[in-house]
Amino acid sequence: MKSLLIRDIVLDNKPADILIQGNRIKSIGRRLPKNAGRTVDGRGLTALPPLFNCHTHAAMSLLRGYADDMRLSEWLQTRIWPAEARFSRDDVRIGARLACLEMIKSGTTFFNDMYWHGRAAAEAAEEMGMRAVIGAGFIDGGDPARGAAQRRMLEEVRQELSGFSSRILFAPGPHAIYTVSSESLRFIKAFAGEWGLPIHIHLSETESEVNDSIGAHKLRPAEYLDSLGFLGPEVFAAHCLHLSEREVDLLAASRVKIIHVPASNLKLAAGGQMPYRALTKAGASVLLGTDGCSSNNSLDMFQTMKMAALLQKHAANDPASLPAPDAWAMATAVAAQAFGIDAGRIEEGRLADLILVDLDRPECAPGYNLAADLVYSANGYCVDTVVCDGRVLMLRRKVPGEEEIIADARRAARRLANA
Repeated sequence: MKSLLIRDIVLDNKPADILIQGNRIKSIGRRLPKNAGRTVDGRGLTALPPLFNCHTHAAMSLLRGYADDMRLSEWLQTRIWPAEARFSRDDVRIGARLACLEMIKSGTTFFNDMYWHGRAAAEAAEEMGMRAVIGAGFIDGGDPARGAAQRRMLEEVRQELSGFSSRILFAPGPHAIYTVSSESLRFIKAFAGEWGLPIHIHLSETESEVNDSIGAHKLRPAEYLDSLGFLGPEVFAAHCLHLSEREVDLLAASRVKIIHVPASNLKLAAGGQMPYRALTKAGASVLLGTDGCSSNNSLDMFQTMKMAALLQKHAANDPASLPAPDAWAMATAVAAQAFGIDAGRIEEGRLADLILVDLDRPECAPGYNLAADLVYSANGYCVDTVVCDGRVLMLRRKVPGEEEIIADARRAARRLANA
């Protein structure tokens, strides 16, 4: 069994060594045996759990800067969807590799994706050494024939991904209530239940989505999903900006996981405010995500933590709302628990997922409060080394093959833009 010794790091404000055997943390202490298969010098670095990006469209890294400063409906219909229609399977793999590279370089080892060509995204995550939930994007537009084809697609992708490592999981990814028929939503709920899968969906992102749902179903979006029997603890719902008090209670009672996506919401002027206080008071689990690069432009979860915390303080008119330790937990331990991954904390016996952060960076000085520094002033450049599943993905800010990944992405983007 391969072993890795990380020597002379700081953990919980104390010097320590971490011994990893296989993909688990074997021991934490001082002066551990130095005959490990590989040794990493951690002097001057602090060991922390890695970040979890709970809502992404990874391959959209190829559309970073392609369509900015536009209204959501115009952005989707005139720029994004036409461009995505030109994506090949290889484009998705290339774009997902670029996204993985960016996430690794900013301390993220897990992402919850939703896109097309699921196997291609899975190949990218597998190659890069990350953990991922690969959500197979599902849109039927109310067309029964298209719905039947999409249902077959789900089973095909599920079977394809069964051959990947345990780091790669599968989820149906119904886009939203306005792009997926009620028949397909019911099917997806049953399909996920049969195979024990999570479900990844956009919910209540805009006022028009709410108004259209009321017009079509006489119910708000979360109420509509509840009427279909769709809600449940396996559901991960992104955005959730425009919720009524009843919807907050419904989502919390159903143990739906809420994914706050602050940067994308701000950039697309989605309006509203994700009711963090009401959701957490009701007992809901709230996670964080970046969204895709075309609606955020960055996959740096440090930015996301800061935006989430500042937005909630502004909305509540209370600087104590969403304090830094809570924002950090949302992006680490809370997310790990929500996805059933035995990580999110650095403890003996847990999965060997961790990052080494350089607190000698100017952003982290003078160093009064670690949580505050991580959430309010740090950024991805503060991450020195990344380990996932016992494998070193980045050492001293260098990821193997990064120049080739970036060059491939630029070639693919030029081809897509000029098509």
